[in-house]
Amino acid sequence: MEEEIRSVGGIPQVMAFSEVYQALQTGVVDGTENPISNFYTQKMHEVQKYLSITNHGYLGYAVIANKKFWDGLPADIRGELEQAMKEATVYANKIAQEENDKALEGVKKSGKTIVYVPTKEERLALKKAMAEVHIKMADRVGKDTLQQFYKATGFDPTKL
Repeated sequence: MEEEIRSVGGIPQVMAFSEVYQALQTGVVDGTENPISNFYTQKMHEVQKYLSITNHGYLGYAVIANKKFWDGLPADIRGELEQAMKEATVYANKIAQEENDKALEGVKKSGKTIVYVPTKEERLALKKAMAEVHIKMADRVGKDTLQQFYKATGFDPTKL
């Protein structure tokens, strides 16, 4: 995330989440990177002047199992667990979207934060900046992982 912030001209500041509101309030930082639901429930809209709706990230979670344990499960049980996780992911994403939609309405109604939606050109510039970050981070995250991400999302940085 720090590289992403740098790539668009920001100076990242790492701090405890519990310190962010006060840092915004006192001007130590002038922005945050958060899901809208966090932004609203933590009342950052009271002290942060702008909110840009970039839709640039996905906050997902991994379920990890020991390989020996997983391989020891009967195939039908593994299949049922995989299906249950797919269904749970769809359900959780639906709830998260609803929460973010409600939070965005709350931010707008407060009138304290200006909500900005980047233009098509600005979105393209952001994608190009993030593609550069991908190149820088490829060795760290793994080139295969990056290619899997591109395949799963349909993102092709060569077509920007």
